[in-house]
Amino acid sequence: MHLSPASPDFIPPQRVAIFRALQLGDMLCAVPALRALRSAWPDTKITLIGLPWATRFVERFSSLIDDLVVFPGARGFPEQQETDAGLPKFYAAMRERRFDLVLQMHGSGGPANDIVKRMGATAYAGFHQPQEKPEPGFIPWPDDLPEPNRYLTLVRALGIDAHDDTLWFPLTPHDRCEYAALEAQHGIEPERLIVLHPGAQLPSRRWPPARFAEVGDALSAHGWQIAITGTVNEAAITAAVLGAMTAPALYLTGSTTLGGLAALVDRARLVVCNDTGISHVAAAMRTPSTVIASGSDTRRWAPLDHTRHRVLADYPPCRPCAFRDCPFGHPCALNVSVSHVVETALDQLAHRALARPSGDGVLHARIAHRSQEGGYAT
Repeated sequence: MHLSPASPDFIPPQRVAIFRALQLGDMLCAVPALRALRSAWPDTKITLIGLPWATRFVERFSSLIDDLVVFPGARGFPEQQETDAGLPKFYAAMRERRFDLVLQMHGSGGPANDIVKRMGATAYAGFHQPQEKPEPGFIPWPDDLPEPNRYLTLVRALGIDAHDDTLWFPLTPHDRCEYAALEAQHGIEPERLIVLHPGAQLPSRRWPPARFAEVGDALSAHGWQIAITGTVNEAAITAAVLGAMTAPALYLTGSTTLGGLAALVDRARLVVCNDTGISHVAAAMRTPSTVIASGSDTRRWAPLDHTRHRVLADYPPCRPCAFRDCPFGHPCALNVSVSHVVETALDQLAHRALARPSGDGVLHARIAHRSQEGGYAT
C-alpha cells in the first residue's frame, strides 16, 4: 500500500489501528494527530488500541476514533500488569481484523514497535530509536519536540498536511448539566473560581499537599474562591490539602466525571495543578494554568502556549525522573516555592482580560495567535 496521499493513485486505507495504551494526558496530546488523520481519511475506520479506561475517551472523541481494542498489557509496559500472558490471543484477534495500517503512537520505538509488527497488518508506521535499524514506515524519534508535535510529525511522514497542534476536549450537554448542578449545590462563582488539583498518578510528580494548601489560603485571601478537585483515588491527597487550609474551600473530590471536571475547568479563571492530565484539559479548554512540574520532561509535556500556561520547575541533575517515588529527597518539587506559585497565579489572574472562547469551540475557532517564545519559569 502506498502511504502518501500526495500520490495521484493513492487509495486511503480502509482499516487503521493506532497503538497508544496510555493515560488521559498522553491521549489528549495525540488529539491533533488524530484530528489530522480523520480530516485526511474521513471514511477510514480508525481503531484505538489502548487502556481499559479509554472507552470513555473513544466515546467522547467518536468523531475521531471509531472503536477501541483493549491492550492486554506486556512486559515493559508499566501502565498495566506487566505480563505477556494475554499477547497470543491479542495478536490473533488483531490479525483477524486485517488492518491496512497500524500506527505506533505509543512511544519512541523498541518494544512498542515489536508489538505493532506482530498484528499482521499490510503496513506499519511509527518511530525508531537512534540505535535501531530504520525500517520502511518508521521515522527517527523527534526527541526535541513537544508531545503533540511528535505525532503530527509522524502523520506528516504519511504525506498528510498536519500542522494544527491545538488540543481539543469537546463538552457534551450532559457535562454542562453536571457543572450546572455542581454550581447550584456548592455555590460556585465562576468569575472568581480557581481550581486547585493537587493529585498526580506518580508520587514523584506531586508537589506537597501542604504547599497546595498554602497557595489556596493565599489566593483565597485575595478574594478568589478555591475548589479542590481530584478523583476518588486521590481523596487522601485532597483531604490533606483541605485539612491544612485555614480558608474555606469547595471540596469537589470524587464529585465529577471527567466531562464534569472539564466543564468546571472551562468556567474557572485559573487552574493550579501538577504536571498531569488536568494540565492538558486546561490547555484544551484554554483556561490559564499554573503548573508545578516535578520530575517530568517539561520540554515534552508543558502546554504549548507559554503565556496562557505557566510551568514552574526546578532542574536537578536527576531530571527527567524515571522513578515512581523520588529516592533523592524530591528537590525538583521542594525547590519550587509557595511564594513563586502564588505570584505567578496572581500575575495570570491580573491578565485574565485575554479573550477566551469556550474550550469545546477550539476545533472550529482556531487560536489566531499563539506565543512561541519564552521558556519555563524556574
